[in-house]
Amino acid sequence: MDPLIDLRSDTVTKPTAAMRKAMAEAEVGDDVLGEDPTIKRLEERTAELLGKEAALFAPTGTMANQLAIGVHTRPGDELLCDPTSHVYLWEGGGIARLWGVTTRTVSPAGKLLDAADFQGLIRPDDCHYVRTRLVTLENTQNRRGGAVHAQAAVERIGTWTHSHNLGFHCDGARFMNAAVALGMPAAKLAAPFDTVSLCFSKGLGAPVGSAIAGSKEFIAQAHRLRKVLGGGMRQAGIIAAGALYALEHHVQRLAEDHEHARIIAQAVAETPGLKLEHGTPDTNLIWIEVEPKLGTAAEVAGRLRAQGILVSALGPQIIRACTHLDLNRSQVERVAQAVRALRHN
Repeated sequence: MDPLIDLRSDTVTKPTAAMRKAMAEAEVGDDVLGEDPTIKRLEERTAELLGKEAALFAPTGTMANQLAIGVHTRPGDELLCDPTSHVYLWEGGGIARLWGVTTRTVSPAGKLLDAADFQGLIRPDDCHYVRTRLVTLENTQNRRGGAVHAQAAVERIGTWTHSHNLGFHCDGARFMNAAVALGMPAAKLAAPFDTVSLCFSKGLGAPVGSAIAGSKEFIAQAHRLRKVLGGGMRQAGIIAAGALYALEHHVQRLAEDHEHARIIAQAVAETPGLKLEHGTPDTNLIWIEVEPKLGTAAEVAGRLRAQGILVSALGPQIIRACTHLDLNRSQVERVAQAVRALRHN
């Protein structure tokens, strides 16, 4: 039997043989004592890539985002974000639980947020109100179809946030997908933000790890909070080496994932009973609406599983499929064929 084709997430990838070799041969030291040379190289490379002064390695993207929020804000502050943001939906309520910060969601007038959506949202300087202190943006925007923010819109939002002395953080879990899709250097995309998180274990294919980049002063504060959250690791250069390898070898190939996503999306668009929730994908995420005549999302996911294909049912009638480096063209075409066959069930 053919191996399962796993489209549940780009986090399911396995390290390549070359990545495993790099990890096995990594120089290591005690990172809590600041002595792991591989982590230092990764942090320097990440800061350089994103055009920031410094970076900090963290075990997960959730921790990286929460570190950013913890440094940017104080208890009683308010954060503004899209209601579909990962920091709001999928980080266990950490904004409130860890930092005592409230969240006000801002729905975009169009597909994605722009500066006009934030006009008039600053709370008055009055003891009755929370203090508006931070805007977070997610690029790519997972729950809006893996969409890439137009750089001009990001720059407008950045100008607005800084004109009001707010912090501006990017949840860049799939930031390199955005850079490849736009054909822009990551540093240019990151320039409007004060801080950017970057995940190595999604499209880049490393087994573990994320980072946050910003000013030296900011990262020094984030380092203290990382200790509070239990994110200080010891000889973690073994996993940092996988992330370094990913940055060196797995960035430009993200375009292949985007092409594969469009092949699957085309099959969805041609299948009665299925609909692309956000249109043709910009990157590697395909969000699919299942019409009741085909059954529930879980039922359709079950039919695909019977064909050896795993997808995520993330709502009663919503499926997500995600392409990644462990998929080849023939597997993607097999998925497209299986999707088209759903009309006959």
